[in-house]
Amino acid sequence: MSTSRRSRSSSSTKSEAAHPRLATVTGLPKRFPDRDEIAAVRAEAEPLEPGGEAEARRRVAGRVMGRRDMGKIVFLDLVDRSGRIQLLCPADRTGPVHVDLGDVVGAEGSPSKTRRGEPSLTVDELTLLAKIRRPLPDTFHGVTDTETRYRQRYLDLLMNEEARRETMLRARMVTAIRAYLDGEGFIEVETPILQPRYGGGFAEPFTTRSNLLDQELYLRIADELYLKRLIVGGLEKVYELAKDFRNESYSYKHSPEFTQVEWYEAYADYRDTMERCEALVESVARATIGGTKTTFRGHEIDLARPWRRLRFPDALEAAGAWTRDEGELRAKLVEAGVDVGRDASWAQLADHAYSHFVEPELIQPTIVHDWPIELSPFARTTDDDETIVERFEVVVSGLEIANAFSELNDSEEQARRFAMQDAERAAGDVEAEPGDPDYVEAMSYGMAPNGGCGIGVDRLAMVLSGRDTIRDVILFPLLRERD
Repeated sequence: MSTSRRSRSSSSTKSEAAHPRLATVTGLPKRFPDRDEIAAVRAEAEPLEPGGEAEARRRVAGRVMGRRDMGKIVFLDLVDRSGRIQLLCPADRTGPVHVDLGDVVGAEGSPSKTRRGEPSLTVDELTLLAKIRRPLPDTFHGVTDTETRYRQRYLDLLMNEEARRETMLRARMVTAIRAYLDGEGFIEVETPILQPRYGGGFAEPFTTRSNLLDQELYLRIADELYLKRLIVGGLEKVYELAKDFRNESYSYKHSPEFTQVEWYEAYADYRDTMERCEALVESVARATIGGTKTTFRGHEIDLARPWRRLRFPDALEAAGAWTRDEGELRAKLVEAGVDVGRDASWAQLADHAYSHFVEPELIQPTIVHDWPIELSPFARTTDDDETIVERFEVVVSGLEIANAFSELNDSEEQARRFAMQDAERAAGDVEAEPGDPDYVEAMSYGMAPNGGCGIGVDRLAMVLSGRDTIRDVILFPLLRERD
């Protein structure tokens, strides 16, 4: 055994001799403690006089994204998530600088400012922490190929400061959502992702199988039915920030895996929920982008309350597309050049008419309320029309970002609504609700009147960051395998 160990040691030495770069990374530090963020050190250097140097000692770490050799001094551009700073590496302090573009290094020195006024860190000690093995993309232009940005998001983040800013913006947005709801007395909960029945939306599910239970299961398409079981249980104000899954194609606003926040509030209706939705979005915007104005899909948007209200029937009436007669509605859509070949029922036609005529025209935040009962199997009917339910959607620049109801709380009526959805499925609508007897049973124990709302976190991130496609705000979007 001793011979074997000596043999391996000898082989390693020869390998390092043949590959000197390999030898330079032997024994790299496992940690770099007491690190300051670059932005904080840069801020400390800002007020110095040109050519000045502070007495304080600071330690920073990050990736080398630029190198300039100027005789007896080497200039390095160091980047971490907080920003960028110039490292001044005088030969009489650091000795030779054996650092390549893309290496991860730690530096210790003093905040300083060059004679030209650039905030810097004058380095006394430079430590290699990780060695780059592949060349970086073009450090001037960054990663510009969309396919590469999605498939290799780490390169996008590494090379594009804007991508890092947007990722942190989304993180602040999620924190602000939690802060608002927690501050309003809501309880954050977790509900099952694997479900024996799926429900809470119109969508096709992903299907899997449990070997333990020997049964088919579904990835949830929404959190609604379990959250409302908690309302039955007396929790009264609950929410979940959750991943949901829908077996559908991509579009600029759809992703098979997406994030949403859903909340349910006992003793509230959709009017109360409208006001809460406005307040949450405005609060999140102020916490995230410092105000209520943003640019999205080429429009200047103001998210400040109050938002415009518009009834669904009135919106279709204004477009000349409101009728309860299926044949008449189909004819109107055909005449307008709309392809209705896949619309098998009046409900599908009405939804198609709304998405074609109304939704694209809503630029400033708009609450579209009072929807047909056929499109909303969980909402309570309005007081003056049993064919219309208390539901609303929020639309910004033609994009739906929220959906909400005065939730149905009569178990017998809920059973009838599920039966209505069975008829839609029989008519060919594969996305119709499949029904959930256990949920109906839970309701039969008495559910307090409540209002519920779901906001698409990815879509709200699109609005706040000004991104036109959902893949830009999802760090690792689902993609086809490469050929």
